[in-house]
Order: sequence, then C-alpha cells, then structure tokens
Amino acid sequence: MPTLASATVGARLWLLVEYSGAWPSHLENLELPDDVARLVERALERGVRPQLIRRPGRRTRQAGQGLRVLVAYGAGPEPWLASGVVAGPDDLDLDALVAGVVPESCILEDEPVFLVCTHAKRNACCARIGLPLARDLAEVWPDRVWETSHVGGDRYAANLVCLPHGIFYGSMSQAAAIAAANAYRSGEIILDRYRGRAGIPEPLQAVEHFARAHTGECSVGAVAVESSRLDGDVTHAIVRCGDVRLRVVVTPSAFRAPCGTVCAETITTYRLVSLDRLSPVRYATPALT
Repeated sequence: MPTLASATVGARLWLLVEYSGAWPSHLENLELPDDVARLVERALERGVRPQLIRRPGRRTRQAGQGLRVLVAYGAGPEPWLASGVVAGPDDLDLDALVAGVVPESCILEDEPVFLVCTHAKRNACCARIGLPLARDLAEVWPDRVWETSHVGGDRYAANLVCLPHGIFYGSMSQAAAIAAANAYRSGEIILDRYRGRAGIPEPLQAVEHFARAHTGECSVGAVAVESSRLDGDVTHAIVRCGDVRLRVVVTPSAFRAPCGTVCAETITTYRLVSLDRLSPVRYATPALT
C-alpha cells in the first residue's frame, strides 16, 4: 500500500498530555477527567492538535503530580519541542505556543520524541501492531518514546510520528522504525514508508516526496515548495531541493486497499505527471560605458 502524501494535514502545533487512564475513541468528545478534558478543549479552540500519551507498558495515572505536557511547534523553518508539568489545565499558555513562543511553564527539549499510535478504541490494528513496536523502540530510547492516541491513517499501522517536525511514517516494522528514528535524530528523512510532513496539503506532500526521490535529498529542512497552483485536480509546483529547483506536477490516483473488509476502501494517493529541473537564473548587469 502506498504511504506517500498521507500525513495529517491539520497539525503544525501539538499538545501532548500524559494520561495513562482509558482513552476515549474520540478526544473531541471530552470523555476524560475534568483537568485533561479542559486542556484538550483549550487546545482544540486554538487549532492545536491534542494527543494523549503514555509510556509503553504503563496504564495507571499517578494522582497529585499535576499534568505532564509536551508542546511542539512544527511551523516555520526551525521547529521546537518543550516540556513541563502544570498544576492545572489553565496554567499552560497555549496562546504562546500559537505565537511560536515557548510557554513559561515549559523548557526546551534538545532531543526529539517519537509517538507510536496504539489507540485500540479507534482501531484495533493500531494496538495490535503498534504496542509491540512502541515497546521495542522504548528499549532503545526509553525517555523519548510514547504511545499515543489516534494520529490519522489507521490503515498504515503501525504509525510513527517524529516531533517537533511532524514527520509521519506508516506500516512500520521494528527495523524500519529504528532506522527512521535514527535518521531523524541526525536531521534526515528516509523515503521508505515515509507518509509526509504534518500540516502540509497532501498534493504538496506528494511533490516533496517526488522531489526527494529524484534528487536523493534527505535533509529534513532542505526541501521547500516555493509556489504552487491547482489546475483542475492537477497540482503544479516549483520546489527548491537543496541547491536544485524543480518543476513538479502531480495528480490524484485511486488505490484499492487489499487488507479486508475493515480497511477495504478506495484510497487517494498521487502519481507523478512530470518533473523537470529548472535552469539557474543568472542576472547580468549591463557594462558601464
């Protein structure tokens, strides 16, 4: 099953709340303890993506210790991640996060975090495949790996999200996940099983994928869409990929999932129509006479 261009579109700002109790099927229903529900509600009001997280293997919440949170700012060229413990749901300045500023109750983290979706109430496959993967990764990076609630794209279980950039991978095995996590820690992306970067429209995720595949560029921040336009269902984009500029054209393509009645559906992916390198523009100044 193709994974490209399938990362969650509406997520550039993230709030992770540690909660080891039972997760509801949908966070937006707020069927949670009052303090957690209020924090999730405040995030949703501001366009921040809330996620419940817990350490692999732990299922009971320790009361009286406040709310442990992580916030990630994935917009712009320099994403960041910060963590803290707040006494109550109104003690976290989410407006600061929206503005791109680290909330006063948090401190910057110098290591990424890795989220593995294990949300059984949303999709049993996420727990069946995700739980073993989360435990395996936690043996390698015990302080950087979390189980998380639904991230989108259950058909791609096991799903791995790398923060703060919001890099999505799907259909992950243990070896593939360790390779992807190691690459991200080095500031790079592996295209194998790469779903895309969250917060970017799906056609532009596809454009990035094909540009990387063509040039071999793997640095996380080295690819940027300079401009794009939609012509019917065809997307035309100009992409800077390292020192190379490309004109990339993609179009939607239907794919039928083969995995049975639960996941059987027509999936929209993208195919490459054309890709051309653009000649460098050289500006000449007329000679003075």
